[in-house]
Amino acid sequence: METIRLNEIEDRDFIERLSRESGQAVENCYQCGKCTAGCPVSFAYDFMPHQVMRLVQMGLKEEVLRCQSIWLCASCVTCTVRCPRNIDVAMVMDTLRIMARQKGIVPPGRSRNVVLFNNNFLKSIQKYGRLFELATMAIFNLKTGHPFRETDTGLTMLRRGKLKLWVTKPRGLEEVNRIFEKVHQTEKEV
Repeated sequence: METIRLNEIEDRDFIERLSRESGQAVENCYQCGKCTAGCPVSFAYDFMPHQVMRLVQMGLKEEVLRCQSIWLCASCVTCTVRCPRNIDVAMVMDTLRIMARQKGIVPPGRSRNVVLFNNNFLKSIQKYGRLFELATMAIFNLKTGHPFRETDTGLTMLRRGKLKLWVTKPRGLEEVNRIFEKVHQTEKEV
């Protein structure tokens, strides 16, 4: 394993901020690779989970915030469970996504669809207080230019009563809206 010298670290402030916001001691990662070995979606990554951690340790902020891997992470926490140093790697990935969005970084390639889906998902929760699957997927398919993707699956789900044509708003929608307002306020402060 290569030794990182302190004078080779690009952006120490980035490392400190990430450690603070994620609550993880990223410097404790010793590159064993267990996170990568257990990751079910690493086949689609441009940087493996342990490589993302190394980019972080080296303070390579731009490289790590622009990589596709942080957007493709499924947050399944397999990496976290396997880490012998008790680092919540999934939380690090989540925090990196937040930092990238705050910086206005657009995800590369097919990762844009991940962000688009996430935005549609959250808009549905904010508007209806729960997920309205039919509208969320219809809007997603239209925005990605594939309006009839998975139509057969959707029709089967409708016939079996697993997908509703309308959504009922739950009690407590005001509380959901307060949560969203608080998050938006926090984002503005950062």
